[in-house]
This record gives sequence, C-alpha cells and structure tokens, in this order.
Amino acid sequence: MTRRSDPRTARLPVPRSELPDFTPVPRQYERHDGWTPERQCAFIEALADTGSVAAACKVVDMSTVGAYYLRRQKGAESFRAAWQAALDLGVQRLEDVAMERALNGVEEPLYVYGNLVGTRRKVNDRLLMFMLRNRSPERFGASVNGGSLKGLNAVGKMEKRRLKKKWRAQWEKEWDKEQAAQRRNVSAADIRASIDRKVERIRAQVEAEKAREWAKLSEETRAAWNRYVELRDRDFDALKLDTEQRQQLLKGPDVNISYSQPDPPRKPPAPKEPKTWHSPKDDGWE
Repeated sequence: MTRRSDPRTARLPVPRSELPDFTPVPRQYERHDGWTPERQCAFIEALADTGSVAAACKVVDMSTVGAYYLRRQKGAESFRAAWQAALDLGVQRLEDVAMERALNGVEEPLYVYGNLVGTRRKVNDRLLMFMLRNRSPERFGASVNGGSLKGLNAVGKMEKRRLKKKWRAQWEKEWDKEQAAQRRNVSAADIRASIDRKVERIRAQVEAEKAREWAKLSEETRAAWNRYVELRDRDFDALKLDTEQRQQLLKGPDVNISYSQPDPPRKPPAPKEPKTWHSPKDDGWE
C-alpha cells in the first residue's frame, strides 16, 4: 500500500513552507520505499504548495491510498494536524493564483487558418467578481443584510445553514417547554372557556358571511324571502309541528322519488314430456 508499481521519477521543485513541526507517524518496519520521515515531510511541503493530495503524492512517488491509510494510523495525530495546516496554506496559494488570473488574465495562443500568429491576454470578469465577493462579501455581496446567501462563499453558506439549523432546534425546544408548562397550568374550566371562544368566533364568522351574502340580494328578493318565512311559520304553527317535523319539511318536497310498478309474477315452466325408451324385447319395436 505504499509505492506504486510504476513510480514517476519527475519531481516538482518543492520549496520549504512555513509549516509547524510535527512528529512523523511511527512505522513498524523501516522501508526505503515506504513512508519514511523524510518522505512524510516532503509530502506535507508539497501539499502546502499544491493544495492537492493527489499532486503531493505524485511529488513523493506515493499513492493516495497509502497517504490516507497513513493518516488513519495510531500515533498520526501530529501528522493529521500538519496535513490540515498544509491544506490551509494550499488553499491560500490557490486563492492567490485565482486572484492573479482575475487581475492579469492568462495568455492564450491566437491561430489564424491553423497558423500561430501570436498570443492574446484574456481576462475573466466572472472570476474577478467571484474573488471580490469572496474576499469582501460585505461590500460586493448581493443582499447580504437581507439574508441572502449570494454574497457568501461556500464556507460562509455552510456556516450560516448550520447556525440556522441550530437556532431553529433551540427555538423549537424552548417552544415545546413553554407549551408543556402552559398545559400543566391550564385547568378544565380554562380549556372549556377556550373552546367556547373558538366556537363563538366561528359563529361570528358564519353570521358575517351570511350578512354579506344577504346584502348582495336585491330588495325584491329579500322581500319575497321574508314573505315566504312568514307564511311558512304560519303553516307550521297551524299544523302544530314539533322541531323534528319542521326540520324535515324545511328540506322541501321530495320530488325525486319514482314509484316503479312491481314485476308480474312469473309462471312456472310447463313440464316436459317424458321420453320413451325402447328395447329389443318390446313388441312392435323396429
């Protein structure tokens, strides 16, 4: 799990970076082609310069699988801390390279009919705006004060989502505690009064809706309805109907009932004549 079968001998010039001192991971066996202390130091330096684990492994002619395996070993706490510090320096270098490209652009070859005639410098305005928003989100970010995530970099967005989730969980916890305390202090009379208030509020809403619908009717229609109610109540009083009978008559006459004639009774089928069977012993049988 250490050296690759086809190691690359071309090494990149790796200058010594300002990294904290770390204790190399102790190995059970000392191998010249393994993760020696010198190779571990060179790997950390290359990681600080490139910011890429794969590129740093190419520098020391080791595999990425072996690097991550070494990081998981016992006694690799100092190595892991140096790894993280090297990645931070590598990210800073990548930011510097991106800023250099955003400011000065990159040289691109210029071809005319397949022939190289010169070069031109191309500047990426989108990269420049990205770097400005990343370096100064309070100035170049869009709607930072309004709660938008557009003005934040990736780390800022993740941090904001994490804090929002944390605050939401705390608020829900406090809300549950408050509701539980209120339920413990509420008596049966308070619950009954709360239900009565809700019912009264619903009744008021229904009455208001009826009043709005009644106001939409014309004067002639309202007068006809009042005359109908007067005649209906007079007939109900004359018939001396109770409440249930009045409710039944308020539904109106049932005109959808159809009385179908019953089917006539069916006659039993006529019995069939029995068949006559003949045998060779019968007289007159042919």
